[in-house]
Amino acid sequence: MSPVRRGASLPIFNRIGVLRAERKMSRAQLAESIEVNPQTVGALERGDHYPSLDLAMRICTVFELPIEAVFSRTEFAPMSVELYPTTPKEEG
Repeated sequence: MSPVRRGASLPIFNRIGVLRAERKMSRAQLAESIEVNPQTVGALERGDHYPSLDLAMRICTVFELPIEAVFSRTEFAPMSVELYPTTPKEEG
């Protein structure tokens, strides 16, 4: 386990991979934009590494999103569920 990792009690989840894919951006392109190596982007996406506040803000700047749209202490629901919540079917 990485010394930066906070453990199961305080995880940091992110949408970096989803956001990168939506923008058809490679790991190398994102890495260049945020001034890290592509392996760091992969580690962030897998949750093997947690970003510093500065790095998190650089990532959010690239995606033009607020920090809470990219990072969370709770696991993100799939975007389809957030955008198109299902309604209970009527019985009868």
